[in-house]
Amino acid sequence: MPQLVLIRHGQSQWNLENRFTGWWDVDLTEKGIAEAKAAGELMRDKGVDHDLCFTSFQTRAIRTLNLALAEMDRLWLPVEKHWRLNERHYGGLTGLNKQEMRDKHGDEQVHIWRRSFDTPPPPMEDGSEYDLSRDRRYEGVDVPKSESLKNTIERVLPYWEERIAPALRDGKRVLISAHGNSLRALVKHLSEIPDDEITGLEIPTGQPIVYDLADDLSARDRYYLSER
Repeated sequence: MPQLVLIRHGQSQWNLENRFTGWWDVDLTEKGIAEAKAAGELMRDKGVDHDLCFTSFQTRAIRTLNLALAEMDRLWLPVEKHWRLNERHYGGLTGLNKQEMRDKHGDEQVHIWRRSFDTPPPPMEDGSEYDLSRDRRYEGVDVPKSESLKNTIERVLPYWEERIAPALRDGKRVLISAHGNSLRALVKHLSEIPDDEITGLEIPTGQPIVYDLADDLSARDRYYLSER
């Protein structure tokens, strides 16, 4: 029975500062480091092991993966990084404080930007200090100006079908370290969650989610590792 483990990165500096982060690359806080290590300890103590790992191009997810693997004595595992597992792009909201945006635009509008399934935030302006279109990591990538959750799902699922699902079908035990919205995309797909419900799903930082999958990769069970 194929097994998939998902982990959202530990707390980042901009999580702590209550800022919209998206594709911008920020590091973990001390709490985030502790969360990542605790996730690794939990997986080790529960006997959960992996053969192959996937993560994004973003430091907070990569470091979370490495810190967890170090606790498991599994730093030697193969790891594949891809931009398609990046966080949702928050466009013109990137770097802004969430509460300040509520004060300026109202709770309802910010809620739509954050939680609507198919309404993206305002696009990032050309020349923004947070523009990553010339970042070496994204050479050859059409970096989005903004993304809704729907847009994020549309870029994550082709990578799932091309790289991750075949590994699971081959019997590999897979660990994915990624982000709240790229993981929502996978959870929606695997658990067949309707569009109007997935936006309410919260994925906490640093807590491994285990999927026991059938041979056709349909979800037999989904649970937080700490609950078993």
